[in-house]
Amino acid sequence: MAKICICGGGNLGHVVAGFVAAQGKHEVCLLTRHPERWSQELAIETPTGTTLTGHLSGLYSDAQEAVGDADIVLLCLPGYAIRETLQQIKPHLKADAVVGSVVSSTGFFFEAMELLSTSQPLFGFQRVPFISRIVEYGHRARLMGYKESLHLAIERAQHPEQLRNTLADMLQTPIHLLGSYYEVSLSNSNPLLHPSRLYSLWKDWHEGMTYDRIPLFYEEWTEEAARLYIEMDNELQALLEQLPVCKGSIATVLDYYESCDAASLARKLRSIEAFKGILAPMKEMVGGYVPDFQSRYFTEDFPYGLAIVHRLTHEKGIPSPTIDRIYEWGMKWVKG
Repeated sequence: MAKICICGGGNLGHVVAGFVAAQGKHEVCLLTRHPERWSQELAIETPTGTTLTGHLSGLYSDAQEAVGDADIVLLCLPGYAIRETLQQIKPHLKADAVVGSVVSSTGFFFEAMELLSTSQPLFGFQRVPFISRIVEYGHRARLMGYKESLHLAIERAQHPEQLRNTLADMLQTPIHLLGSYYEVSLSNSNPLLHPSRLYSLWKDWHEGMTYDRIPLFYEEWTEEAARLYIEMDNELQALLEQLPVCKGSIATVLDYYESCDAASLARKLRSIEAFKGILAPMKEMVGGYVPDFQSRYFTEDFPYGLAIVHRLTHEKGIPSPTIDRIYEWGMKWVKG
């Protein structure tokens, strides 16, 4: 039985902690800023209508208490919280503790390789294992969708296959091991997906302008947003050709979504059941609604997701006009 510490109390932190604990195979604790708001019995609603209940062995805000005896530390955190959390846990990690991130596209490997010991084993997923939503903070969450399989990068581990098997058992999902951390750090998921839609929605927005409704983020996905997404992905694929990654390790968005052009991609994104009901990030003002530039769609996906791709395309001299245009637009609003 491994001792597992989940870091982070957001949507994914809830579902991953509860789901893994409910398997009854491992001891699971949580590192969160608000342990007093949590129950040790965490309920997870599943897409089949059943409810899993996971018992958490401990709820901590102190990093030493949380990770001091952990075998596996799994960060379920937004990009802006990764560096700070790694700094907090670093002094308390066991030498052989394995540290990973539930998704790697917001800079986990770059930060961990800089901050942690050069011998600390690391792992990171290419995409999140679950689509997750909090129902009642600290008590109940909803697992809205599973991935059929996951892709994982492991660095510095003496027994990577053993770790892969352990993680696959924890998440009850087949896991394919990739050859390089670049293959999980560079993603055409949220870091390209969200910005393409945001830009198509509000590229012409200016101070004083309001909207009379909040659009559905996915169910009203447009061909323009799909075209931008494909263009950004084409630029990412050109970058990958200049990096030490296996060809095809990051499927094109058209292949991943089983589409052939912008129209079919837009239809596919509109139809995904787990995405239904998700609203665009907006806030109500006098006279209507305006974009919410403090939403994680902006504060995470631009400075911690798309920023990595943008930086590397420039370092490698890869033309990236669509990425440049959308990144610069988003960062203008993130910086205020």
